[in-house]
Amino acid sequence: MARVIAVLFATAVLSAGCGGSRASGKASLGDLLKRPGPTVGITAGASEFVPRDVRYPFVVIRNDARPVNRPAATVWVAKSRTDPPFERTKARLEPAGIPGRSDPAFGGVTQIYVAHLRVPGAGRYWLVAQPEGARIQALGVLDIEARSRSVALGAKAPRSQTPTLATAPAAQLTTSRPPDLPLLRDSVAGSLAAHKPFVVTFATPKFCTSRTCGPVVDVVEAVRRRFEQRGVRFMHVEVFKDNDPARGYNRWMRQWGLTTEPWVFLVGADGHVKAKIEGSVSEAELAAAVRGKLLSDG
Repeated sequence: MARVIAVLFATAVLSAGCGGSRASGKASLGDLLKRPGPTVGITAGASEFVPRDVRYPFVVIRNDARPVNRPAATVWVAKSRTDPPFERTKARLEPAGIPGRSDPAFGGVTQIYVAHLRVPGAGRYWLVAQPEGARIQALGVLDIEARSRSVALGAKAPRSQTPTLATAPAAQLTTSRPPDLPLLRDSVAGSLAAHKPFVVTFATPKFCTSRTCGPVVDVVEAVRRRFEQRGVRFMHVEVFKDNDPARGYNRWMRQWGLTTEPWVFLVGADGHVKAKIEGSVSEAELAAAVRGKLLSDG
């Protein structure tokens, strides 16, 4: 249950800024680990990565279980620990949820780094992240798959008959308390038939063990208030059959090819997936995606 996100906010284990630049020099990735301070395992906040543009969310956890919250971190990527990095970029620290409203995740985590990497092809890569001004570095692996398990970018969105307040009471539709009623009015199938752009999150606020699913729903609701009057619909779909984790993921999760949660998908008026985000996302990041991918859609 919530496997990726549980890993995200657990004590760091060895797993696995915007606009990267190609790294230069002969130093290997392993040489970066010789810098002062301990080396810990990077803790990834997502599990599905495909070639080229990779959104990589992560946290760096000290050996005393406290998260490192410097405003930025430098990230290097190489084909192995003994190869020189081919990619270097800045990761920015983003809120995990809505500050002052969302509960912290496991371990008191309230922020997460997000890096955007350029990785050319499928395979296993290594990366090092070093929060700026901190005497610590994090090492991890990055597994790039040849194709998405979930609905791919550019693909047609499944015509899922997701439930709404017109078909069931709120208590059956959401584990949010209080219920997130504005996110339960529209269905995926209905929005596709109406040729309306929409944002849909697959998340379970009550049963996500790290509690990041609640913050993701909080974020979607906050962004809804900013853009709903501009013709974009916003939806929340729970992930378990009858909201019971013992029964496994529901048919809507299967229709979208999802084996982890939370996820957020942005679908254009033409019914094609314009963007998708696995794991935690900040209000600013999601709002920028809506503005760039949906409001410019047509």
